[in-house]
Amino acid sequence: MNRRQFLSRSVIAISAASFAEWLVGPGLLAAAPASPASSADKDTVKIIQFDDAGKKIGHERVKVVRKTDAEWQQQLNAIQFQVTRKAATERAFTGQYFDLHDKGLYRCICCDNALFSSDTKFESGTGWPSFWAPIANENVRSSNDLSIGEARTAVSCTECEAHLGHVFDDGPQPTGLRYCMNSASLKFVKRA
Repeated sequence: MNRRQFLSRSVIAISAASFAEWLVGPGLLAAAPASPASSADKDTVKIIQFDDAGKKIGHERVKVVRKTDAEWQQQLNAIQFQVTRKAATERAFTGQYFDLHDKGLYRCICCDNALFSSDTKFESGTGWPSFWAPIANENVRSSNDLSIGEARTAVSCTECEAHLGHVFDDGPQPTGLRYCMNSASLKFVKRA
């Protein structure tokens, strides 16, 4: 999306929201308060487990992995910490997996959650490992990212909230998506 398209879409979205609020009245568009979640619901997430061969084991509710920055720094090297915990981006063509063509599974470097399969990896020419789909939608989350002044969709690990990269809508079929991931956020497990 170029700058003109971005600005046009922003103006349209703001105008539509203003008109909708005028139409139904102020404050009526706000979402109804959610029912209070139990402590267990806030501390756990549902993911799909996979073995190292990429075979689906099944749904599981797991505890969200939370650590202090000091604990993450003991576990991760400097670039892994900056990418996964501080939402940095590694330089293009420098990560260990952008040009890897082996068959296997890509897990989260922080918590070992299964994220992507080599079966959906493709050569995007961007210098980062790219996939047209995660191994399971439940295992990744997306959120709005305006950190560079442009709307993007950030992707993170469901289990530990590690920043993985971004997803774009310029990928191949069947999804048309490009999950552009940082090698530093991934751990590759080669298929035996």
